[in-house]
Amino acid sequence: MQWSIAAKGIVGGGVAGALVVIYRAAIAYGNTWAISLYDYLGTHPVMIAVWALAVLVSAWIISRLIAWEPMASGSGIPQVEGVLLWGLKMRWWSILTVRFIAGIVCGFFGMSLGREGPSIQIGAAGSASVGNRLAKNKVENDNFIAAGAAAGLSAAFSAPLSGMMFALEEVYSSFSPTVLFTATTAALTADLISKVFLGFTPVLQFGTIAALDLHTYVWLIPLGIFAGLIGAAINKMLLGLQTLYGYISAFWRIVIAIGLALPVGLLCPLALGGGANLIQYAEQATTSLAFLATILIVKMLFTSTSFGSGVPGGIFLPILTIGAVAGSLFARTVGLLNFGSFSLPHNYVATFTVLAMAGALTASVKAPITSMLLVIEMTGSLVHMFPVAVVTFIALLVSDILHIDPIYHVLLERYMHKTQPAREPAAVEDSAGILSLPVELGSSVIGKAIRDVDWPEHTMVIAVQRGGKEFIPHRGTVIHPGDSLVFLFRGKNQKIAREEVTALVSMAY
Repeated sequence: MQWSIAAKGIVGGGVAGALVVIYRAAIAYGNTWAISLYDYLGTHPVMIAVWALAVLVSAWIISRLIAWEPMASGSGIPQVEGVLLWGLKMRWWSILTVRFIAGIVCGFFGMSLGREGPSIQIGAAGSASVGNRLAKNKVENDNFIAAGAAAGLSAAFSAPLSGMMFALEEVYSSFSPTVLFTATTAALTADLISKVFLGFTPVLQFGTIAALDLHTYVWLIPLGIFAGLIGAAINKMLLGLQTLYGYISAFWRIVIAIGLALPVGLLCPLALGGGANLIQYAEQATTSLAFLATILIVKMLFTSTSFGSGVPGGIFLPILTIGAVAGSLFARTVGLLNFGSFSLPHNYVATFTVLAMAGALTASVKAPITSMLLVIEMTGSLVHMFPVAVVTFIALLVSDILHIDPIYHVLLERYMHKTQPAREPAAVEDSAGILSLPVELGSSVIGKAIRDVDWPEHTMVIAVQRGGKEFIPHRGTVIHPGDSLVFLFRGKNQKIAREEVTALVSMAY
C-alpha cells in the first residue's frame, strides 16, 4: 500500500510539476516584459492609446473566462481547500485553461499578483487529472489533489518541505500519514522537475544572510510585532478592496485593476509583478527611508487593487515581498539609532528582511510552520531557525490579538457564498460526498464506540484506516488516536456536516 501511494504521488507530482514549470516560466517572462513595456510607454506616450485598447480587450477576455470557470478566479488556494474540505467539484481541464490564459495575460500587464497560489491550484488540477484515472475511490482522488497542491508550491518556490507542510497545515487542515506520504513524493518529484528545467538557482536569491549575535535577539520582539501589524494590515486591505470591487461589474473592475498598473509602471516599476525583484532590492536597499516606505505603501495598495478585482492570480509572493520591504525598513531605521551594545549593524538588514517575510505571511495566512519552513528553505540554512520561529510566533500572536481571520479561509467563505448561495432546506438537492479525516490526539471521540458519538445527521463512518490497513467498522468499533475515519455524507447541509465532523475528530483545545 505504501509503495502504491508513493508511485501515485510520483505520477501526480510529475504532471503537476511539469505544468507549474511552464506556468512559472511564462509568468516570469511576462513580468520582465511588463517592465520593458512601461519603460517604453514612458518615452512614447502616444502608444498609451494602444495600451488602453489592449486593456479593454484583455479585460473582456478575462471576465468571460472567469464567468465560464469561477473556480479559476483569485488565488486558487481557497478553491482547493473547498474541494477537499467541503466537497466542491473541480473541472480540472477548465481550471487549467483559464489559469494559463488569463493568468499569463495578467502577468504581461505587470499586475501585483503571485504565481504561487495559482501554481498550487494548477498542481492540484493536474494531479486530479491523473487521479480520475488511477484513484480507486473518492478518498484516493482527494489524496491526489492534496499531493498536487504540495507539488505546485514545491515547483513554484523550489521548496519541497514547504510544499509538504502546506498540504497538511493549510490545504488539508489536518495531519494524515497517507496525505503526508503522497504529498512528500509529489513535492520531491515536482521539485526535481523544476530544477531540471529551471536550474538549481533558488527562486529568491539572497546574498549573505548573517547569523544574528545574541545581543541583537532583543530586536526580534519589535520586529515580530511590526511584521504582525503589516501582515494584519495587508490582510484587511486585500479583503476590503475585494468588498469594494463587489459593487462594480466584473469587466470594469478588471479594467480598473489593470489600468492602475500604468501609473505604477511609470512611477514605481519596482512594485510591478509578484515582487521577486523588489525583495532583492529591499535586501540591498541604500535609498532613503522615505522612498522605502513609499514603495511599501504602493506595493500594499497595488496588490490589493490587483487581487481584489478577482483576476486569476495569487497573493503568496506579494505578501512575502511586503514583509521583506517592511523588514528592511525596520532594520535600516533601527540601524540609524545608537543603542550602544544593542545597536543593529547594517549587515543585518538582509537577515531582518528574511525574518519579516515569515512574520508577515504568518500574520495574514495563519500557517506558521509553512512560513518558517519556506524561509529556511529559501535561505538554505538552519542557523536562522530560532530567530525565524520567534518572529513568526510573535507575528501570529499580534494577528490573533487583532482578531485577524486566516485570509484563505475568509476567501473560501466568500467564494462559497457567492457561487453557492444558501437555499431553503426543502430545495437542497440530495447529494453525496466522501471525506477522510484523521483522529487527532486529544479529540473527544477517542475511546468511544462509533455508536456512542453524536455524529451529524446524514453522516456515516464507512471505513477506518489503522496501522496501514483499512477495514469496515461496526457500531461497536472503538476509535483510537491516529485512526483515519472515512465518512459518507448524504442529504442536506453537507457543508455544515463536514465542519461538525472535522471539529469532532480534531484536537480539543
